[in-house]
Amino acid sequence: MGEAIASKTMKLARYRPGPGMMVSAAFIGPGTVTACTLAGANFGFALLWALVFATITTIVLQSFAIRIALVTRLGLAEAMLKSVDSPVIRALAALLLISALVLGNAAYEAGNMSGAALGLEAVYGGFLPFGSPPVIIAIALFASTMLIFSKPRWVENVLIALVLLMSAAFILTFLLIRPDFGDLLAGFVPSIPDGGLMTAIALIGTTIVPYNLFLHAGSVRNRWDKAHLPEAQLDNTVSIGIGGLVSMTILATAAASLFGSGKTIENAVDMAQQLTPLFGNMATATLGAGLFAAGLTSALTAPLATGYIVQEIFNAPASRWPFRIGALIVILSGTFAALLGYRPVELIFVAQIANGLLLPIIAIFLLRLANSSKLLGTYANGLKANILGVVILLITTTLGFRLIARALGFWP
Repeated sequence: MGEAIASKTMKLARYRPGPGMMVSAAFIGPGTVTACTLAGANFGFALLWALVFATITTIVLQSFAIRIALVTRLGLAEAMLKSVDSPVIRALAALLLISALVLGNAAYEAGNMSGAALGLEAVYGGFLPFGSPPVIIAIALFASTMLIFSKPRWVENVLIALVLLMSAAFILTFLLIRPDFGDLLAGFVPSIPDGGLMTAIALIGTTIVPYNLFLHAGSVRNRWDKAHLPEAQLDNTVSIGIGGLVSMTILATAAASLFGSGKTIENAVDMAQQLTPLFGNMATATLGAGLFAAGLTSALTAPLATGYIVQEIFNAPASRWPFRIGALIVILSGTFAALLGYRPVELIFVAQIANGLLLPIIAIFLLRLANSSKLLGTYANGLKANILGVVILLITTTLGFRLIARALGFWP
């Protein structure tokens, strides 16, 4: 027992942030910040357990994607399509991937850019002296330059730095608020307050993001081989664990400062404005900095994942052009939508339905691939991994049904 603990301690001591940080960068975007803020403001600490559950589920799903990528040397989209014998089903699967992830990411990129601009507004006290359009254009130029002209490792390093900034900002805000730790600990006991079911599902849904599986598989394949599988899995656990912790601090900050106040809160900027009279400009500035970093990281990872997927679907590993075209489509679409102040309801409607279909389908593919001894040999799933996988499949199917039903107006 003591030797096992010592071994794990030594591994953590040698840990260096890797591609897993990009997954944290991707799922902690403005949407997640808003969902966590509303959960804390409306239900206090009661739904912290949902984030713990979502974080563990994400770690398990991402671990399947990592193992498939490193052992097969294929991207996840490539592995999924190659595992299908029927040309018709393969074409339909490719169409579903493109519609759900390319179109969906293009729709949500506008929210990422606008969220980053809102974060800067909070830092500046509620307004930007130079307006938000220059910020949005600057983010678009930065994302385009990073994804088209720089090396993948540079992008990874920038995202790691931004995640660390975001983590420090949100954790510092949480410490400034000084929550009641007794109430906080009670939130880790699963319970659903009146009216809290949809919020709990939303917290899980904002953490388990389909495109992160493709992003993670593509990025680990570019960095490691199967000999580095333990290192990749450690990076996965630590990085996503940090992301989950950040989400929990956002919820806890809102719970400690706003729950029971009777104030109307719609997003993190509203929370930042409420913090100023209570805790001073420091809390507002750190929260705004965290929201800015969250928007900027997601503005990079959404087109990055899209680029990987397009490149894999068109089976062009030697060419960067499919990657660049896919990434640019997302950046340009998001930029125009953000500049026009247009909320692309139709695109988001399609994206919700497609992602609702995609989430359980990807989970099925992951389980199928992870159990293939032909593909993975001795790296195929064991009994424990399959039990976890089946449980997650049931959960993702429920989430998928919820996304479709909500998009169609059958579920509030």
